[in-house]
Amino acid sequence: MHRRGVGAGAIAKKKLAEAKYKERGTVLAEDQIVQMSKQLETFKSNLEEFASKHKQEIRKSSQFRVQFQDMCATIGVDPLASGKGFWSEMLGVGDFYYELGVQIIEVCLALKHRNGGLITLDELHHRVLKGRGKFAQDVSQDDLVRAIKKLKVMGNGFGMIPVGGSYLVQSVPAELNMDHTVVLQLAEKKGYVSVSEIRESLKWERERACHVLDHLLKEGLAWLDSQASGEPQYWLPALFSELTSRDVTPEEANQITP
Repeated sequence: MHRRGVGAGAIAKKKLAEAKYKERGTVLAEDQIVQMSKQLETFKSNLEEFASKHKQEIRKSSQFRVQFQDMCATIGVDPLASGKGFWSEMLGVGDFYYELGVQIIEVCLALKHRNGGLITLDELHHRVLKGRGKFAQDVSQDDLVRAIKKLKVMGNGFGMIPVGGSYLVQSVPAELNMDHTVVLQLAEKKGYVSVSEIRESLKWERERACHVLDHLLKEGLAWLDSQASGEPQYWLPALFSELTSRDVTPEEANQITP
């Protein structure tokens, strides 16, 4: 016996059913979007109410401020996105991070002659707190990171380079690629690095290592100790505490680099 083919009526019925399923799916999706939008608006409203109630804690406590920023991030709200509007007027967070950004710039400029424009986040935090005084609003490293991210709008001068479990803050428009970053990370433990150490650790050719180190010297980010035992050492002033713990003049810096 021959199997009967599917009739035109059955095909039309199947297509109609598929169209209805598709239409129903679209309606459900639209309903879900509407519900999510309502929930999001409710969340934003509750967040504004929370901010109004706890604005003093948000202003004064760095830990509370971090938690509040995380709450905002979950619904895509950036209290720092604009200097106007509810968040700025109610909390003053825009003014807080603007003032903090100015302090960061002042610290970096004051130390540029010594570190070439690189400073550890820890030292920057210490110096910012010292400059603010004991009675000023508390500032956390998270606050510094957020302020530095906002400073990036000024161009490629400010940025952060991951080193160990923290960051180096870059405050000069030096072009640093991945090779430079890897060498900075290698020098993080001792504060200095040598050509042979780079070749041994990174398996680089000598020319590549020298090219990176020469660039760091040119940009003022490294100092050369040509009298070190064995071979010359390239010191990163942002990374060794013995030098960063005291004030060094440009004349002293010149004596280190022959």
